Order: sequence, then C-alpha cells, then structure tokens
Amino acid sequence: MNVGFSLTVFPSLPGIDEGLISGTVQQKAFISKYRLNDPLLSESEKANLLGNITAMVQIGSIGGALLAFLITDKIGRLWATRQLCLIWIAGIIIFITSNGRIGQVYAGRFIAGLGIGQTAVVAPTYLAEISPRAIRGLCICAFSGSVYLGIMLSYFASWGSALHISSHSQNQWIVPTSLHLMFAGIILLLSIGVHESPRFLASKGKKEEAAATMSKIRNLPEDHPYVQTEMLDIFEQVEREKEATMGLGWIGPLKELFMTPSNRYRIMLGLMSQLLAQWSGANSITIYAPTFFAMLGTTGQSEKLFATAIFGVVKLVASLVCALFLVDMLGRKRALTYGIILQFLSMLYVAIYLTVVPEITEHFQPMGNAKRAGTAAIVAIYISGVGWALGWNSIQYLINAEIFPLRVRALGSSMVMCFHFANQYGNSKAVPSMLLETAMKPQGTFFFFAAVTLLGLVWMWFFLPETAGKSLEAMDEMFNLPWYVIGRKGAALTAGAGHAENYMRDDVEKVIQHEVAYDEQVTSSEK
Repeated sequence: MNVGFSLTVFPSLPGIDEGLISGTVQQKAFISKYRLNDPLLSESEKANLLGNITAMVQIGSIGGALLAFLITDKIGRLWATRQLCLIWIAGIIIFITSNGRIGQVYAGRFIAGLGIGQTAVVAPTYLAEISPRAIRGLCICAFSGSVYLGIMLSYFASWGSALHISSHSQNQWIVPTSLHLMFAGIILLLSIGVHESPRFLASKGKKEEAAATMSKIRNLPEDHPYVQTEMLDIFEQVEREKEATMGLGWIGPLKELFMTPSNRYRIMLGLMSQLLAQWSGANSITIYAPTFFAMLGTTGQSEKLFATAIFGVVKLVASLVCALFLVDMLGRKRALTYGIILQFLSMLYVAIYLTVVPEITEHFQPMGNAKRAGTAAIVAIYISGVGWALGWNSIQYLINAEIFPLRVRALGSSMVMCFHFANQYGNSKAVPSMLLETAMKPQGTFFFFAAVTLLGLVWMWFFLPETAGKSLEAMDEMFNLPWYVIGRKGAALTAGAGHAENYMRDDVEKVIQHEVAYDEQVTSSEK
C-alpha cells in the first residue's frame, strides 16, 4: 500500500493544478469575471494578469518547499503529507469563493501553493526511502508520470465543463476545480494505513521500529538477509552522518551541504537539472496548451480544450510506458539523451513552422501544404510530450530523490524544489509576455526552447552520472570522486559498492565481513 499510495493518488495533486489552470483561464465564465479580455487593458497588461493568476501557485510553492524542509525531518514524512493536504484544501476553498475578487484569487492560489510545493519534496523523498533499490528508478519515474494522471483528468474536466455548463455560470470553472478537494481528501484517508519511512525512523534513533517497519514494507521477516543488509546500510550511514555533524545543531546539515565538495556537486546537479528542464518549454506547453494549439490552427473553444485533453492522454501514457519499460532498462543518461533529442526536434519544427506561417490566428484556415504542415506541428507538440516524459520529467525527480545522503536529504531536496518552483514561476509569468508580437513572438519563443534543450544535452553528457542500480547509501563513494570524473566515469568506477549490492550479487561473504566490522565499531563506540 505504501508504494501504491505514493505512485497513484499523491503525485496527481500537482498535476491537477497545472491542468486545471490551463483550462480555467480559457473558460468564458472565468475570462469575463476576472477581466482577462477587458478591452480597456493593453495586451501587455492582459499578459501580466494572466501570468499572475497562473504563476501565483509557483510563488507559494517556493515557500512550500522551504516549509517541507523545516517540518519533514521534524514530524516525519506521513504527518508532513497530512498537513500539506489541509493547507492545500484551505487555499482552494479561498480561490473558488473569490467571486470576482482578484486579490482573493491570488491569496487562495498562493496558499494552495504552500501545499503543492511540499508534495515535490515529501513524496519523492518518501518514495525513494521505501522503494527497493532494483525498482527505485521505476517507482520514482512512475511517480513523476502519475502527475499526468492529474493533468489528464483536469484537461477532460475543463473540456467537459465547457461543453455542458453554461459560459454564464461560474460553475463552468468551479466544478472542475473541485478535483483539488476530492484528491486531497482521498490522500488524507489513505495516509492512515501507510507506514512511516524506515530511514526517517532510523535517523531518530528508533532502530527496532525502523527494522520492523522495513520488514512490513518488504513483506519479509526481520531476520531475512535482504532486510538485514538493507537496514545495515541505513544504520551505518546514520552513524557516519551523526559523527560528521556532532554538536553542530540545526546548522549542521546546512554546513555539510555547502562545505562538503561531494554535496556541492550534488547541489549543482539538482539546480542545473531544474533550470534546464523548466526552460525547455514542456511545462509552458502544459500550462498554456490551448493557446499553443490555437497558434497552430486549432479553432473553437471546445476544440482547443479537446486537443489539450488528448495531449494529457499522450503525456500520461508516455510517462507510464517510460517508467515501466524504458528508464531502468536504458539507464538514466541514455533515456535523458533520447528524450532531449525528441524534444529538441519537436520544438525546432514548431519554431520553423511558425516562422514560415506567422500569420496563423483563430480565424485563419490554412490550406494545402500549410494545413498539412500545421497538422504536423500539432503532432510535434504531442511528440515533445513523449520526449519530456522519457527525459527531463523523469530525471529531474530521480536526481532530487536519489543523490542526497540521508542527513541532508530533506534540506537538499527542499532547496532544489525551491529552485524548481522559482523557475516554474518565472516561466509561467514570462511566457505570455514572450509570445507578444512586441517581444520574442511565438516562433522566437520556440527557438528559445529548442536552444535550451540542446544546452541540456551538452550539460548532461559532461556532468550527470548514471545512478541506475545504486543504493542511496552507495552513492557516497561515487560523489567522492574528482568532480571531472563523476559525470562520465563515476558509475563504472564505483560499481558494486554497498551492502545491498553485495547481497544482490550473492556476495554473502563480503556482507558478513561488513556486518562483523560494523558490530565491532558500534561496540567500541558504546564503550
């Protein structure tokens, strides 16, 4: 139940907001109520208003990611989950009761963001800590892919409300927005039957409870060799981290994160992966999908929302296929390479198409070759979603969940996700203005996205190590290598490190030697 809880309902929540706001700002009832098409406003003012509404959640999410660091290691992963759901519900209630008050819209979406921002830290951290090493990549990728379950449901909810609810009724956008409340309530109920992370329990000195919990999660007896070797890895790392930060109090993790060269490299990986992923254009398309489909010749309100809903289906299916069959099979780096190439070619084609046929509007009906090229451009948008699912969407969560040692995991993950939401805010706020004819224009915006994806390919080749098949504890050895070696040769030079790896390779003698050495070390320290 632990893994199922983490893979299905939990990750759907952030996807629900991305998908719903995409449709909400296109609903006629919302547009008229909040003056998104007011003739008294300039095009720049309209773009700023739209950007503020969509991006306010990202501002709140920055604070949410910081809040997750402060409480996740204090109250545990499960109680952090419960409180973020309550914050989320409160924010959405404020939003849907705004009744034309734009300030209340901002406040509600900001408060909801405080909950949303925490999910990106709490959920991947919990999932990485309870997943078996052999399928950790699959689980985290399935988690990131399940975000698109929320996006797909939201897209279809917006499309359905546009078809069946009057554009003169505020229910046209309020009804689909209630998906937030449904899913947050489901998570609160499901969290009752879920176990706390054994790694968190071990860090609090609850070794017996940690071992018992790991036994339940793995559905194996406590004396099973796999459970024992896995717990031995965890206990050893906890002891090493306590010794390294002894007497430093709350500043210990912060100092360890920035004063240790291996951790500085980890932070660089986390920050750069978020920067390159967020500005590659994928999230912009998710949030403003109806606008982009209109640029490529899709006319009519329901038609745009339907094309957007199909885009959600493509992303969901692609992300789950990548998680189940491709990422662990291909490895992190190869999957990212293929994904970036697909995304680059798609963005480049759309940019070229918009350059050749720049006059497309909602009232323009392309003919002949232009119509066929426009259809290909829409297909390219769908292909970019496949590339995103295979590449950056999986890797940005995997990196953040896998690379940090336990002592600084919550802090490191929180900082990276703060950067994630800061860039997502900048992206959401900037794109409406970037698309204006007085700025980069649509074609320039897509050329920019293509350039960022190409830059990401170069960075990945030099700096990103392959982490597939390594235990969370065994990565310490890899990141202690010289920085110029980690990205290209780190995985090969540290193959087979860690107790769990030794057990999986049937190297029982080596495991026993480590157990004896660890017991002697603990005994001597107690004396």
